Amino acid sequence: MSDKVVLAYSGGLDTSVAIKWLKERYDLDVIALTVDVGNVADLEAIRRKALDMGAIKALVIDSRESFIKSFVFPALQADAVYEGQYPLATALGRPLIAQLLVETAKKEGAIAVAHGCTGKGNDQVRLDVSVAALAPGLKIIAPAREWNMTREETIAYAQSHNIPIPITTASPYSIDESLWGRAIECGVLEDPWNEPPKDAFLWTKSLEETPAQPAYLEIGFDKGIPISLDGEKLDGVTLVQRIHDLAGQHGVGRVDHIENRLVGIKSREVYEAPAAVVLLEAHQALEDLVLAKEQLRFKAKVAAEYADLTYNGLWFTSMRQDLAAYVESTQRYVTGTVRVKLFKGNCQIVGRKSPYSLYDYSLATYDKGDVFDQSASPGFIHIWGLPVRTQAEVQPEPPE
Repeated sequence: MSDKVVLAYSGGLDTSVAIKWLKERYDLDVIALTVDVGNVADLEAIRRKALDMGAIKALVIDSRESFIKSFVFPALQADAVYEGQYPLATALGRPLIAQLLVETAKKEGAIAVAHGCTGKGNDQVRLDVSVAALAPGLKIIAPAREWNMTREETIAYAQSHNIPIPITTASPYSIDESLWGRAIECGVLEDPWNEPPKDAFLWTKSLEETPAQPAYLEIGFDKGIPISLDGEKLDGVTLVQRIHDLAGQHGVGRVDHIENRLVGIKSREVYEAPAAVVLLEAHQALEDLVLAKEQLRFKAKVAAEYADLTYNGLWFTSMRQDLAAYVESTQRYVTGTVRVKLFKGNCQIVGRKSPYSLYDYSLATYDKGDVFDQSASPGFIHIWGLPVRTQAEVQPEPPE
């Protein structure tokens, strides 16, 4: 009896080819593991396909709740957005998949785990490093990194082995989907001058097709976690899905990004992330209301570091745990409601309220009821400007 390997199986091109290749190259029996992190149309069809391709077992795990609760919402609390544009949908799913690969390998007595990542992408790092952090002695195989086939050659291999694939050379998009976002790569998108064609998008309508009237949402938060939509309390998966559907109808959530990959190359990345865009905007708007200026400034630095760690595959590290502890502390008073307007591809914050708001109307208003003591301003300005005046007197600027 052959040894076993657990393959992270999506049903796409590379992992479908990998089932056959792993048996040919390593003489390993393949256990296909499909992790449901949302927005996968037919999981049973994917499971059957894995068995048809030669897997000895095909497992499907519904991890949507765990994905949202343990990965997405902590990143939302951190305001983690890579390079200011990418909400980290795929990057957040990979440590969860790695965790389940390790657990399944231990349960099934497998000697190795495998994935379909290439040697040019970020996901190989995320999965390999996460597996190493959780099970340092477990062997990792990356067929697409080893076989060194072009995409066209991989398609040809699949066709020669009667492996059904969801793409062709005429429509060669590589897709990754989860509740938090959809990544679209390859094909015409590899030229950053090309506008993404209409068929690249699935979740978001073009501006020409969006409704003529805006939609409004009221999102309730408790300690930085979204808990309600328009006054109705919802579990995380349902809340994200509902925002996803409505925001996509209004064309919200498209990202076209020249991204700096961990492996040192620039890549043109196209994403659809309707729920992520809306919830990140809403969460930051609520933080603006309840966090002090110094907290906001320092948290922005933490957010960038948190995003980089996540993007770079370092989720299961002490550094991320340390940052997460700080983030959790900042969320103690991030409770309240944010009103959002969705219209023609835009997500606009139009209202926010919180029992812990630091906004004081009596201090901010210029009308009746103003309690700000303006007579204190001259003395404050004198002290504040003292070092400026001192330096200007002693070190006058040279004439130009």
